[in-house]
Amino acid sequence: MLFQRDIMREIAGVLYGDEFIVIMGARQTGKTSVLISLKDRLEKKGEACSYINLENPVYLASFNAHPYAIFDFLPKSGRRQFVFIDEIQYLNDPTNFLKLLYDEKRTEIKIIASGSSSFYIDRKFKDSLAGRKYLFELHTLNFNEFIAFNKQDELLEQKDKKLSPYYSEKLLKSWESYILYGGYPKAVLADTGQQKKVIIEDLGLSYVKKDITEAGIKNTDKYFHLMRILASQTGQLVNAQELSSTLQTPHKTIEEYLYVMKKSYQVSLIKPFHSNIRKELTKMPKIYFNDIGLRNFFLADYTPMDKRNDKGAYLENIVFRELLRKMKNAEAIRFWRTQDKSEVDFIAGKNAYEVKYEAVRKKSIYKPFIEQYPEIHLKFINRNDILKYFYGWKI
Repeated sequence: MLFQRDIMREIAGVLYGDEFIVIMGARQTGKTSVLISLKDRLEKKGEACSYINLENPVYLASFNAHPYAIFDFLPKSGRRQFVFIDEIQYLNDPTNFLKLLYDEKRTEIKIIASGSSSFYIDRKFKDSLAGRKYLFELHTLNFNEFIAFNKQDELLEQKDKKLSPYYSEKLLKSWESYILYGGYPKAVLADTGQQKKVIIEDLGLSYVKKDITEAGIKNTDKYFHLMRILASQTGQLVNAQELSSTLQTPHKTIEEYLYVMKKSYQVSLIKPFHSNIRKELTKMPKIYFNDIGLRNFFLADYTPMDKRNDKGAYLENIVFRELLRKMKNAEAIRFWRTQDKSEVDFIAGKNAYEVKYEAVRKKSIYKPFIEQYPEIHLKFINRNDILKYFYGWKI
């Protein structure tokens, strides 16, 4: 049986509606596996299903010629069919393809599509397809998925119990591996740390390079140099003008690189939260990597967190990744910073989070934020809190 991702429970709730489903995410995060798992599940229920990969030039040419060509490749079932389309971004006009099939053929066909390189799709989607689609983002494995992916069923059975020393040790060992090498499925399955590093290197070079190529970026060296700089500046404000000077590259080019990184799910740029723009000054975003293993690759540093010089920023990126899982979308996460440099790391919904490697001792320094936003609950997160707070483990 194929591995079941958390996203599949979310998709299940809209699987039988009229709206088409589009699953977006970085390369190699498991989108094809999700499509196949959903297809298998529906077929077991007796539904008519087909799978089409648009890397196949025959399909691509036919669908580009006319959306109705899809029916030439489907069995004649006489009932509504579920069609799983991989790599929909390769179509010349994905918007027209989905819009026409939804408007005129949705009683005959339900499309569940995947697409990498969101920036590429953005430029081809000429309208929002509002009311016609559900969009889901698939990121690398979260920690619960990581444990299940490693077939640690015995450990998962202890989830709601107070862990014994034996299971606590197993859990913490898995956690250390997860926050060191990240959640790319292929890397998670590798047996040794060295094998994981080789796989992450391939992801960090080959697959990121594919995103760069599809975006039409010519100077890959500058792009990768910028990635390395950003990895070393995790959690800091991104000053495009300063980066332009450092890399001796036009400001507009730096902005383009940042756009591609964000839209291909390599990094997230989170915006400032404010109610009084004069006092809470900054329009610059903060940068975080969407996978901690990818960040460690660009830093060329796989040192365990407690021995690192950047342990504060490292922990902050880990917490960001958990908030991304919780909020589903990086756009729902903000940070707060004032002219006098008062700062709170994250604001997500009605909660704010201040991340410190050790426990916070002087909570009074956050009084300005608490007084200004009494409706937002400020939480303090340190290195010992994450498994308990975000996953409910009782160590």
